Amino acid sequence: MGTKMKTERLYAITVYLLNHGRTSASELAKHFEVSLRTIQRDIDSLCMAGIPVISIAGAAGGYEISQRFELDKEFATSDDYAYIQTALQGLVSATRDPKAKNTLEKIVRVSEPSDKGIILDFSVLQEGDQEALQLLRTAALKKHAVDFTYTNNNNETRTHSVEPIAVIYRWYAWYLLAYSRVKDDYRTYKIVRMRDIEISDKPFEKEHESADVILKKMDQTDSRSYIEILIKCKETATSRIIEYLKGKVIRELPNGDALIKATVVENEQFWIGTLLSLGDKAEVISPEEIRRRLLNSAEEIVSMYKKL
Repeated sequence: MGTKMKTERLYAITVYLLNHGRTSASELAKHFEVSLRTIQRDIDSLCMAGIPVISIAGAAGGYEISQRFELDKEFATSDDYAYIQTALQGLVSATRDPKAKNTLEKIVRVSEPSDKGIILDFSVLQEGDQEALQLLRTAALKKHAVDFTYTNNNNETRTHSVEPIAVIYRWYAWYLLAYSRVKDDYRTYKIVRMRDIEISDKPFEKEHESADVILKKMDQTDSRSYIEILIKCKETATSRIIEYLKGKVIRELPNGDALIKATVVENEQFWIGTLLSLGDKAEVISPEEIRRRLLNSAEEIVSMYKKL
């Protein structure tokens, strides 16, 4: 088992270096969850096996594989194909993309039937404006700007002209990752809030890094304001707080109630609606400003229905 695990790790290190380029020993050790000494031994093993791993000294140093080296095109195993098939099935269920369907057919044809014990059914992601989704994706592939009207979290509506990089699904919704010419920066726009989308005849004004690289940089400088809330909830509401707000139980009370801590985006509305929908089954203990915000929302609702 030990030899098999090492062989799989050596192969994985080779693929990682080919995909990521120069990587430090500490980064490899962290990624593969082994010691620095193990990584050094693995690099030695790769060199002895004929893999041209180059060691670069210095602060910006690390290991990389010569650009002349290529993996055998038949490198994929039956397990690899099974995972690829599972991922493609998930993509097709989310987008119904004809090209993705064709790719899936090719993978099914060349791979052996294999059950990895997991199914990715993203058909729920088809909810919303699929026409807008495909329009934005087309603009990103054509490298043409798009114009649209957008209403933000603060209910402010403005027109935008941006260079679309990719459509992405995160935070339980579809977004457009784009370069704002006005802000000279990258932004994400929730597609459901976009109206009157049109592909411009204007090509991109600048070259952009890949969507993965841009997103990673954006995540490192996340400008959204987060707030931690403490919730006391009845036993019947605990599972919903955990599910919808990703809360964590910090104390279970003798009567079955629980104290739950959750971190939410301060100016978003979803979590406010969730808490209000639970009525007297969930009470925010702190901070006080959130208690007042919930109280004001509840009073507005009561006032509206008192008119009936």
